[in-house]
Amino acid sequence: MLKIVNTHTGKIFIDTERRLEFLTVGDYGKENNIKANFLGLTKEINGVANTPVDLTEKWVATISTQKGCFMNCKFCDCPKYGFFGNANQYDMGYEIQTILKHEDVKHTKRFNVHFARMGEPSFNPEVLTFAEFDLKPIVMSEIKAETIHPVVSTMLPNNNMNLREFILDWCRIKNEVYKGEAGLQFSINSTDEIQRKWQFDDRSVSLKVISEIADKLPMPIGRKYTLNFAVTKDTILDAKRLTELFDNNKFIVKITPIHQTKAAINSNFDVTSSYSDYNVYRTFEEPLLEQGWDVIVFVPSLEEDSDRITCGNALIAYEEENV
Repeated sequence: MLKIVNTHTGKIFIDTERRLEFLTVGDYGKENNIKANFLGLTKEINGVANTPVDLTEKWVATISTQKGCFMNCKFCDCPKYGFFGNANQYDMGYEIQTILKHEDVKHTKRFNVHFARMGEPSFNPEVLTFAEFDLKPIVMSEIKAETIHPVVSTMLPNNNMNLREFILDWCRIKNEVYKGEAGLQFSINSTDEIQRKWQFDDRSVSLKVISEIADKLPMPIGRKYTLNFAVTKDTILDAKRLTELFDNNKFIVKITPIHQTKAAINSNFDVTSSYSDYNVYRTFEEPLLEQGWDVIVFVPSLEEDSDRITCGNALIAYEEENV
């Protein structure tokens, strides 16, 4: 059964039979919730107001690659749902088609697809097949999108024997199939191994291994690869250490807050001030800029947490309400 939850910026879809949750949102506009000096966006963001969004400018679809998740990250509620296997390429097509059919928009300048809802995409080889062969035809059969931009976000699990192969194949798809108009994001969160092990429940490979993988990646065509840090004031982000590990000609750094999930609160993350106080971000941004990094600081609105916009929350809430 398909259920639609309206949000301030879009819709969350939950399919209880297929055990899928997926999301469509508009964008507040990069000038309103992004600081990135290298893009000419130099204004510090002290809180983001909820304003109407325009899907004809930028339309973001975030889909599940697995039915639940077993990574057990300390800041994510998704593990509460359980794990029921991979979403196959037909499931992923269904997610995209459902998103497109439930809006009146037939043209957008930019259609972003994030493989970043429930699940760890590197465990699912059908993500590669879907992105290479299915995504563009499905989108173009429903709307006219001037740009289609798929993004894989991975936590780099340490029990995935095919991790390197998956990432290299995704880089091929990014560079060759999408001519650079695709993204790869590594969830790093900390440059301190002890802190990382705790946050990711010791299920992510070490920074040394991530660095070795990064060295093997081809130079990106178009956008650089991304090192993502979801931060609180207690995050350890050593800019010099990051520069030792990664090539800033290949990578940019993205800084976001840790969302106000139940798991994050129960794990004692400080998630109270990151939405309205740029001081939290400046502490991390300035040393990175001094080291020559391109840095994006992305600040969501408070409404996005109240909308259950984080992974699995709408599906978990629905099942709790209907037990």
